[in-house]
Amino acid sequence: MTPKTQQPPHPYSVKIETPTGKSATLPVTLLTPKQAEQVQVEFKRLAHEAGIKGARINVQRVVADDYEKVMSEAKACLRTAMPKAA
Repeated sequence: MTPKTQQPPHPYSVKIETPTGKSATLPVTLLTPKQAEQVQVEFKRLAHEAGIKGARINVQRVVADDYEKVMSEAKACLRTAMPKAA
């Protein structure tokens, strides 16, 4: 038997949208391509079981430029949250 080839994780952006127009963007997370696919399948199953029609999930791999933008925005947010020196 040959060992399974492990897929390396990549940063993904996940956005959930409800039929009422509400949305939530989850923090960038590391997933393998298979996990990213499974997240979408599981979300659709959960929405179906809950009887919610029209709910959507968007899972996209984040490219380096997007990742740098996210990190830059996170740093800016943290700087504004830092206590001011007296």
